[in-house]
Amino acid sequence: MKTIKKSELDQYPGTNAEPTPWHCVTQDQIDQFADCTLDHQFIHIDPEAAKATPFGSTIAHGFLTLSMLSHFAESYSLVVEGFYMGINAGFDKIRFVQPVNVGSKIRAHAKFIEIVEKKPGQYRLKTEVTVEIEGEEKPALIAEWISVQMVR
Repeated sequence: MKTIKKSELDQYPGTNAEPTPWHCVTQDQIDQFADCTLDHQFIHIDPEAAKATPFGSTIAHGFLTLSMLSHFAESYSLVVEGFYMGINAGFDKIRFVQPVNVGSKIRAHAKFIEIVEKKPGQYRLKTEVTVEIEGEEKPALIAEWISVQMVR
């Protein structure tokens, strides 16, 4: 995370953060996500049955890949000086472009689109996030993520 001063906010819309470190998606992670969400479709949890699909192996749930944005944001986020709390405010757009096969490495690329003070001490940030799959031409997903930072 990078802490910025309020006076610097106008410098960031349109800029890109450094890509995050790679994260390897494991079968254990996929299985745990399936248990948490009660989504046990074979394509996620049965390696033998998944071999017969066009993907050739199990794949991560799209929502698992999406949920990794919280982890990736720890690397690329901008934090307004005086920050004490952040809130996930939702998404303007989410597109699952390509599945993530088990054992794949993923990372996020972030572009800061908008930073607006909505109320005194409340900043809304819109970030375009692309999750890249190592060695693949197409990304796993592209999202416009909105968050709110509370600042003292």
